[in-house]
Order: sequence, then C-alpha cells, then structure tokens
Amino acid sequence: MAVTASCPSCGAPVVFKSAASIFAVCEYCQSTLVRHDQALEDIGKMAALVEDRSPLQLGAEGSYKGVHFALIGRIQIKYSQGLWNEWHLLFDDMRTGWLSEAGGEYVLTFAQFVPDALPQFDDLKIGQRFVLASQTWTVSNIENAECVAGQGELPFKVGAGYPVPAVDLRNGANFATLDYSETPPLLFIGEAVDFKSLKMANLRDGMALPDKAVEARVFRCPSCGSPMAARSKDILAVGCASCGAVVDTADQNYKILSKALGSRDEKYVPRLPLGSKGQLEDKPVEVIGFLVKQCRIEGIEYDWREYLLAAENGTYRWLTEYNGHWNIADVLSKPPAQSGSMELADVRWGGETFKHFSTAPTAQVIQVAGEFTWRVRRGESNRVVDYVAPPLMLSRESSNKELSWSQGRYVAPAVIEAAFQLPGKLPEPIGVFANQPNPWGDTHQRICRLFWKLALLAVVLQAFFAFISGGKLLLRQELNFAPQMLEESVNTRDFEVRDKPRKITVRNIAGLDNNWIGLDLTLVNKVTGEAWPASRELSYYYGNDGGESWSEGSRDDEVVFLAIPPGTYYLAVDPELAPEKPVVVRDTIEVFTGGAGWSNFVMVMIFLVAFPIFTRLRHAAFEARRWAESDHAPASSDDSDDD
Repeated sequence: MAVTASCPSCGAPVVFKSAASIFAVCEYCQSTLVRHDQALEDIGKMAALVEDRSPLQLGAEGSYKGVHFALIGRIQIKYSQGLWNEWHLLFDDMRTGWLSEAGGEYVLTFAQFVPDALPQFDDLKIGQRFVLASQTWTVSNIENAECVAGQGELPFKVGAGYPVPAVDLRNGANFATLDYSETPPLLFIGEAVDFKSLKMANLRDGMALPDKAVEARVFRCPSCGSPMAARSKDILAVGCASCGAVVDTADQNYKILSKALGSRDEKYVPRLPLGSKGQLEDKPVEVIGFLVKQCRIEGIEYDWREYLLAAENGTYRWLTEYNGHWNIADVLSKPPAQSGSMELADVRWGGETFKHFSTAPTAQVIQVAGEFTWRVRRGESNRVVDYVAPPLMLSRESSNKELSWSQGRYVAPAVIEAAFQLPGKLPEPIGVFANQPNPWGDTHQRICRLFWKLALLAVVLQAFFAFISGGKLLLRQELNFAPQMLEESVNTRDFEVRDKPRKITVRNIAGLDNNWIGLDLTLVNKVTGEAWPASRELSYYYGNDGGESWSEGSRDDEVVFLAIPPGTYYLAVDPELAPEKPVVVRDTIEVFTGGAGWSNFVMVMIFLVAFPIFTRLRHAAFEARRWAESDHAPASSDDSDDD
C-alpha cells in the first residue's frame, strides 16, 4: 500500500510506493528523506546525479517473466571503469528487485536471505569457488566502488562517498552479487537479461536505446597532438596510433593512462588498419582498436595481436591473430562454471568438451592503438588459460579484480581477406595453432566410411562365392597305422572328381598323444596313373608345468592339390611313426573339393585397410604437432615437426 507525505523542506508530496522503502530523495529539492510512519525527516541534500545516456528513468515500466514492474529508485555507483546504475524495482506482486545497468549490459537480481555465514570481502579472490544458497559460485569481479548519488525510493540510506565494496559471482547462466556496504553483507541473485525482453515503456525522451550508438567525440592526443576520437560513451580509453600513448576518455582533461612508446619500444603494424570496415559472418564490423599482448614462457617471448571490432547495434567483437592464425572471438555473458583451482580439467560448454591447452601466467599489453571499452594501458597484465575443441577455443582471462570468458572460432586468412577486402594477401599461417581444424579429420572420416562400405561388399562377395562353390566331401575314411606296417603303403577307397579341374583338399586328423607321425601322400589317377605327391608331418604334445597346462603342435593338417582334372582317384599313404612311442595311430582322412579361395579376399582387405591407416597416421601426426605447442606436449614432441 502506498504512503504519501510532504517534504519538510519544500512541501512537495513524496509517495512511497513500496512498504520496504524507508528512504527517498525529493525530486524537487533533492533532500534526502527518512520515513517515520507518516512523518518525513530531512537528513540533508543528495548529491546530483552524473548525467549519463541511460534510456531508463523513474516511472519507466517493464515486465519480467510475465510480472509487471516499475522503476521507483536509483543509485549511481562509480568504479574503476566508470559508472553503473542500480535501479530499484517494484513488482505488481509486491516483490522488489534491482536492475543493474553497466556498459549496455543488464542484470536483474533479487535480495535473498541465507543462513550461511558469508565470506569476508578481503578473503575473496578472483576465480575462487564456494557454496552459497545451495549453489556453487565462482568469483568473477571484485570492486571497491563508491556511491555517487541516489534518486527516488530506496530501502537504505545512500549519499555521495558512500562505499560499496561488491563482489560478482557466476554460476553458469546465474548471476549473484555480494554487497559489503551493509553488515552483514547483502546477497542478490538473478541473471543477465536482454533489454528488449523487458518490454520497457515510459523511457527517457530523446535517449537512444542501449543497442544504438551515440555521438562521437574528437580530441587531440595530449602527448603528440595527433587527432583522436571516441565513438561513444562506451569507449573509456583510446590509444594513439602515432605515438602509442593511451588516453582516459572519461577524464575531461584526457588524462594519459600510459605514456607514449619510447624509441626502443618495438612497434607492431596492424594487419588490419584502424578504421577498416567489412562484413564478418554477414554482419558489418569496423576495426576500432588494436593491441599487442606478450607472454614469456621458459625464456621465450610469444606475441599476438588483438583487434576490437565495433559491430552492429552497439555491440563489440574481437579478432585475434598469432603467427598468421586468426580467430573470431566474443565475450561470454553466461560463462562456464569452472574454477581456477581446477584449470587443468576439461570444460563443458555449449554441448562441447574443451580440453586444457595452455596457461599464460602473465600476458602483458605492450602496445595499444585505437578505441577500447575499458581503461586499457600498456603494462597491464592478466592470466590467460586456453581450452580447445577445434575449431573452437575458450579463453579464461583473470586479474586480481576481474574474471571473464570468451569463445573464439578459427578462421582461415582467406576469410579475413574477403571480409575486409584487403588489397594484398595476409601472411600464411606458421605451424599448427591450438584450435586449428585438423585437415585430415574430414578426410579420415570419409575414408573410414568408404572402407566399411567396400569391406562389407568384399565380405558379401566372398560369402557368395563360398556358397556357390562350397566344398563337397568326396571321401571320408579311417586308417590305423601300426608299427609293424612301417614298410607298407595304404591305399584309400576310390573317389571321383567331376565336370572340370578342381582344387582338392586332403585333411588328416590323427589321434596323436604326445607323439608324431609323418605321412607321404600321393594322389593317383586310377585310369592314367598320373600322380601328385605331398609330404606332411603332424605332432601334438601337451603337459603340465608348475601347475600350468601347456600344449604345442596340432592333431590335424591340410594339403591342397590344385587343378586336378576330372577322373577317378585314390590316395596312397606311406606312414612314418615315432620310434620313441611305437603305438597304433588312428588317422581320419577327408577329401573334398575346395571352396572359394581366401587369399584374394585377404589381399583385398589388406589393400582397403591401408587407406584408413594412412589417414589415421596423418591425423595423429597433425594432432601431435598441435599438442607439441601446449602445456601437455608429448614426450616425443621434439620429433613431431619431422612428420
């Protein structure tokens, strides 16, 4: 129920729409008023708000998850990168919430009471994880901010100079803030929201919506006098392309954040000149910022270039380039939930598993030119951790105050050339990059699919020929060979080969028991007397050694006679028994026409399998070169470049 009272300073009516509101700022005389039931106490003048380009104002209305709300209050907070607004919301269901507005991003949160003891502000570190309100959170930002001014109805007293130590927490799509301006600290939990989804009405007249650009500013470099420009209020720093000085655009005197490059400082020329315009992924972009970062690992310096792009609707993107390898990168508003203490573990994001590739403990900015949305300066550094799932890469950048994630997608230099219509060719990539797609990946998959199709066809054909030309049993006869028969030859019964020359297989199955037998076989044409001789030896031994059974040899054997013409045949068998064990040996002889041959089938399969093996080896060689550049280089990485 609303409460109406009169301002004790100017007599203007003051309406408290929310029962939770105990402070208000009179919109006529800017007095800060404390509500005591129906009476108001004037506790002093509120500092004037800093003019901004926010489209929001008191009385603006919107909807969140189907519930209507109105903006009834605001506090303006100053932090290291500029100003942000916290709008106090009153919902139709009498809930209150907060809409944070900073750099064109909006986060809607609600105060939540937790019985847990909250961590101390000074004990928190970027990337730290802990459980709060039954959820696991990661510290993403730490700020010692300061309240500049307030407006409208507020649930607490504020004023200029009011300290606001705050810590931002992330948990996937969820967002939380710990506000240490109160004791005990306040916890607010919510999520990032799209401005359009709030369906705002009653916005400020003449103010651009957050997805539109605002008027640019032109000024001269305070170091060398060269002309410089900042296209919007989002731009907080501009690097001079002439001398390398970096200027704070939020300062009315354009304070220098970092000095001009010295004569000994290396100066890198951007591959994409500032002001270059193009179509990236069918969307217009313009290169507005260029910086160079450097890290030193085991005494070796690694440099890479980063380009800030102004995209459509007031958004920004990045292009990164290292040794001719390019990535299109976007900062993630809903980053993965992953802690710094487990940075070597895989990261799940967007349905992909990203593997840890490398960690640069100190990545330092060594050159700056153009416009940037934060107060960048030469010499600033952060920790960079990269995870890859080619062609994608996740990068986690953290400092002692902030943690952010971005996702990059590898693109070929030709894509960049076409996007910006460059007059010449970009340098060819050197080596293999972290998330560079494996050129053998698709080839290997195509070859494997083709292999299985052809292998299946070969199996079907082999089965077909085995069926139509399957072996036919011509003779099966048991013979007993005794020691006293050593000088005698034994003939089998007759059998007939019909129709055409055939392959004849003779199988001997001997009842051997720790002994051997030699067999001289002669296939004889009964009519012509033509003969085909063959000699075989069978042996089989077995036993037990130290409790373990063993065996060697075989009790059966085959011999093949090729292109035997039609006719009537018999086998003459001349045995030789083991003299050390003169016992009777029973031998079963089977004669049958041979089925489809297996040698051709085996040769075809060997030929086919050679192709996927080759592409697999090439794929593995490429991956070895990739991971040789990572923190997880294989032991043989020194030789990987020889592939």
